[in-house]
Amino acid sequence: MASTKEYLEFVLEQLSGLDEISHRAMMGEYILYYRGRVFGGIYDDRLLVKPVPVAVKLMPDATMELPYEGAKEMILVDDIDNSEFLRELVEAMYDELPAPKKRK
Repeated sequence: MASTKEYLEFVLEQLSGLDEISHRAMMGEYILYYRGRVFGGIYDDRLLVKPVPVAVKLMPDATMELPYEGAKEMILVDDIDNSEFLRELVEAMYDELPAPKKRK
């Protein structure tokens, strides 16, 4: 099942207090970026984030889920209605996210 544009717009609205949030459509889903670094995505209308140490610490009881078959597990963000928490989570994750690879 592909994610809906409405769900993407809702998540982006929740993150609207952050500068440099962007997204890219990919095979019916959406990859999410903060300042050019991938922090998660929207898969089947679920917000999943990379399991970097700070995200695990901020959501110790969160469920790990597969975004799609064959992928690595990611953290399911249940509390998407809490925009303040979402912004704090993404900002805290930034330093632990890998920098984008340089293109040749």
